[in-house]
Amino acid sequence: MHLLVFILIYPHLWVVSKLPRPLFYLLSDIFFVKLFYFFGYRKKVVLENLVLCFPNKELRELHLIRRQFYKHLCDMVFESIKSISISEKEIKKRFQFKNLSVFSDLEKKDKSALLILGHYGNWEWIFILQTFIKHTGYGVYKQLKNKYFDRLVKQIRAKYNTYLITTKETVSVLNDVNNNGELTASGFISDQSPKKNKAFHWQKFMGVKVPVYTGAEMLAKRLNHAVIFTKISKVKRGHYQCEFELITDEPQSIPDYTITDQFLKRLEQQIREEPAYYLWTHKRWKHKEDN
Repeated sequence: MHLLVFILIYPHLWVVSKLPRPLFYLLSDIFFVKLFYFFGYRKKVVLENLVLCFPNKELRELHLIRRQFYKHLCDMVFESIKSISISEKEIKKRFQFKNLSVFSDLEKKDKSALLILGHYGNWEWIFILQTFIKHTGYGVYKQLKNKYFDRLVKQIRAKYNTYLITTKETVSVLNDVNNNGELTASGFISDQSPKKNKAFHWQKFMGVKVPVYTGAEMLAKRLNHAVIFTKISKVKRGHYQCEFELITDEPQSIPDYTITDQFLKRLEQQIREEPAYYLWTHKRWKHKEDN
């Protein structure tokens, strides 16, 4: 059944990925109208999140942010499809980097890095980073149920020397390559909501105290990898800029949870500056401290 679904859907995705830019984003606009006005996908959740995080903003402004967010979300869906056939030249034009010297400095120190980022901008295209640095890329991801689409996603990333590993594989894989002396740059989306009964640390995020994910920090301490905040900004439609901010290259010398708190602080600042580009559909604040 999974193979049949793949055979039926993949050719259409490939055709969409090859469309010229104007037509490509026209389809995104059509998808936005259907998703926002007809299906209303998680509109209630998005508004609840916005009201919670921006209590001082007028409802009219929050509705505008919500609409802008859905337009961005639809673009992201289509840009993920674009990854199927996008050329290296084109993606480098659309996704540019600042402060790459962070990696050359770490290379001189023979140091690997953990890149921590949030669900902001377009994190899907960061795999092109590997064409600029010598560190081998690893990305922690949630495995797709359809094994054929899962294989496709892995193949797309592998073209640029980036390899996807599941959460369960993360510790063993990174520990092995670390022991082999391989320099790595591993990406962790770290703004998820952990299970309440498994939370080690609570901190305010967007003004609300919630359990926070600490796995990236704990792994950085275990492997003694540098930690880099990865700030992805949307420059204009279809164009992004990625900036790297070194949090620490000596994680074992820093008190527990300091790295996680620094990450949340920087991500929150970015969200407050341009809230429409954050992933408001996920239930990040489903567990919060009772007042």
